[in-house]
Amino acid sequence: MHSPSRQAGKNVSSPSKGILTAQASRQGESITPEAPPTFGEAARFWLKLGFIGFGGPTAQIAIMQTELVDRRRWIDGYHFLQALNYCMLLPGPEAMQLATYVGWLLHRIPGGLVAGAFFVIPSIFILLGLSYVYVAFGSLPWIAALFSGLKPAVLAVVANATIRIGGKALRHPAKYTIAAASFVALFFFKIPFPAVIAAAAVERGS
Repeated sequence: MHSPSRQAGKNVSSPSKGILTAQASRQGESITPEAPPTFGEAARFWLKLGFIGFGGPTAQIAIMQTELVDRRRWIDGYHFLQALNYCMLLPGPEAMQLATYVGWLLHRIPGGLVAGAFFVIPSIFILLGLSYVYVAFGSLPWIAALFSGLKPAVLAVVANATIRIGGKALRHPAKYTIAAASFVALFFFKIPFPAVIAAAAVERGS
């Protein structure tokens, strides 16, 4: 008779799925990722993300949280947030780094390359198109009104994304305190980001 651990091991269809479920198991989470997507399925999603990722990194990360964790269940929530934490510590655009990492996790180097490329390439063409429209027709009143209307819409997208990500990550009063203190330190006192991260790490480790 096989042990439960062996039976569970047989149900894991790839090394990446084993990595994803291990983190959730240690945290006592019941969410188990579904079978990893095919390379084509993942590529189509990364291409779609490149076209709909408006609102900057916060909105892009929230879209990945909704699609990859909640809807498609390609990665568990705990591992997603851990990956996000690591990407936040790295220099450069954290949303692109997160997409590249998840792509690598699902399909190794080819997956990471496709995720990173599709994350950027569609937005280049969108930016070129919007730039042309603004330069060529920006003097028209209805075009100017359209671009002005995008500002509050993007702000609403970012605010909604911040609330959704915060609701997933902040599940203890101490974390709310750390988040609020970090915001005050960064926004009002202009304390360097590495110093804030180091202080938060020391507090959580004490």
